[in-house]
Amino acid sequence: MSTKKGHIKQRILNILFWSVISAAFIGPGTVTTATKAGVYFHYDLMWTMVFSIIACLFLQEASARIAIFSGMNLGEAIAKHFDGRSSKYLVLTVIMIAIVLGSAAYETGNILGSVEGLKFVFKKVPPRYFVLIIGAFAFIAFRLKSIRSIAQVLGSFVYLMGFAFLITAFFAKPDVSEILKGSFIPKIPDVPGAGMLILGIIGTTVVPYDLFLGSGIVDKTQTIKDARIGLSVAIILGGIISMSIMTVGSSITEGWSAEAIQNIDFNFDLMKDGLYLNSYINDYAVYIFGFGMFAAGLTSAITAPLASAITARNVFNKRPEKWTSNSLYFKLVTGGILLTGMIFGFLQVKPVPAIIVAQAFNGLILPFISIFMLIIINNPIVMGKRLNSHVSNGIMTFVVWITLLIGTINLAKATQSILGFEINQDLFFSVLAVLNLVVSLYILVKIYRFRRKKVAELAKNEDNNGRA
Repeated sequence: MSTKKGHIKQRILNILFWSVISAAFIGPGTVTTATKAGVYFHYDLMWTMVFSIIACLFLQEASARIAIFSGMNLGEAIAKHFDGRSSKYLVLTVIMIAIVLGSAAYETGNILGSVEGLKFVFKKVPPRYFVLIIGAFAFIAFRLKSIRSIAQVLGSFVYLMGFAFLITAFFAKPDVSEILKGSFIPKIPDVPGAGMLILGIIGTTVVPYDLFLGSGIVDKTQTIKDARIGLSVAIILGGIISMSIMTVGSSITEGWSAEAIQNIDFNFDLMKDGLYLNSYINDYAVYIFGFGMFAAGLTSAITAPLASAITARNVFNKRPEKWTSNSLYFKLVTGGILLTGMIFGFLQVKPVPAIIVAQAFNGLILPFISIFMLIIINNPIVMGKRLNSHVSNGIMTFVVWITLLIGTINLAKATQSILGFEINQDLFFSVLAVLNLVVSLYILVKIYRFRRKKVAELAKNEDNNGRA
């Protein structure tokens, strides 16, 4: 009986540990982007959340699998793949810069968003005091003995945050049939800014630095089964929380005409007058949603610097003794990212545009990180005989295709806007869809060729060693 209780306790602690992934991607960026999607498009973009949850689950599972089976974190595995190539340090440097800059952008939004959550409840307190409080909480978290302790504390906070958002959505009394329709029938609204918002939803859920965070904190002795259970519960819960936030946004403009909704300034301040929740739901929702917003910002304000430091440790793995969680280098990175967010917090930079841009930026980085992961997990030199299955390769390639498609659509639209020319939208989308599908399949074919070649070389070497 005691063994069974111990097993259950260990399973709960494992789920709490992996909830750090939810803590990382459910920040003010998720709240802002999901609420905005609901305000403008009701449940039409719910499918992007479903896709993001599935993509996040497969990529995080692949990241954990790389760490457990190869004994290397994602950064080390990428470095191993590029051993002996002149492009190695260029690739690692680009990844490092992208992750750190992305984390710094997130951190600003995390702290500002958390401040806005507290302002829902404490309207008369100067925001600068909140910045100090949030910074102090984050500093204390970084003083905990181990990364695992930080993860479990954050996991507990995620469940409190989730409860707050789910209760707020319950008050909104959503139409379940509309939620299901929006979840499984993809639709891209032909409205300026919709593409950026879709990219933002994906970018705020499948966060590139989360992949490095997950592979950097996983216990290499953990079984893949336990990792999958923990990840599945944490990510699906995170997705449900995000969908509840979109539901709250939809309730704000429920019953409005399409013209009235489109007349709202796309960069309007979501936080104004308590997000209008007291007008469209009830007074209690303001305080509950405010706590959720504060919790989302606080947990992400801790995970963003942590992810940056773990990524830096992965890249500079030649001197691991300099990058322990209590080392000076590790503290300099976490402290630098936290300080960046606090400085912008004191300056009171408007959070909404900054958050949306940060999500879109990470959405553009995502396909490249996904491609690297697809290459690594099919590399027998790194993974041995634990290579990706054909089904997993197909799903990951689909993720690469969708993220490439959304990214190129937005880049093309921006170019079109700058140059001021008009093209057929249906033809435009079809051409980009086919081109990105060809690119994605070409990448997969190249990976399989590389995989077969390396498997044959390893088999030949084993055969020669056996004869010797």
